[in-house]
This record gives sequence, C-alpha cells and structure tokens, in this order.
Amino acid sequence: DYKGQKLAEQIFQGIILVSAVIGFIYGYITEQFGMTVYIVMAGFALSCLLTLPPWPMYRRNPLKWLPVQETGTDEKKPADRKPKRHAKS
Repeated sequence: DYKGQKLAEQIFQGIILVSAVIGFIYGYITEQFGMTVYIVMAGFALSCLLTLPPWPMYRRNPLKWLPVQETGTDEKKPADRKPKRHAKS
C-alpha cells in the first residue's frame, strides 16, 4: 500500500541520516574515517532489515483491486485477424 511505502521510505531515510550524523561526529572526534564508514554501513544494514521485508506494519492499508471481469469474447484465431498495413517509404 502507498502509506506503507511512505512509512518505509521515511524510516529508511531517517536511519540513514541519523547514522551518517553519528558516524561523522564519531569519526571526527576519533579522527578515523573508517569508523564513519562502518557506522554508516551499519545504519544502512539496519534500515534494510527494517524496511525491505514486508512487515505487517507496512501492510495495514491494502489496495482495493477491481474484481476480475469474465468476458464472453474468445480470442481471435490467427486467420480472423486483419493483416497489418505498413506505410510505404
């Protein structure tokens, strides 16, 4: 559903943003860029774990699909079809 997609996107972006800020601050204090990268990667992994599987919190508002309509028309046989006309060059 669309509300679930919006919630997943907000959670994903929020976790990435928070982990980037924390990683930058921690990396700046310790003067290790590698720690910044590790913290951002951990935030990315956490956000993927929380948003990629179809958790029930994302499926609270299912879409209402139209019912299947049975039509009485049969598929046309190849012999019944009109040949296509191609434009002359």
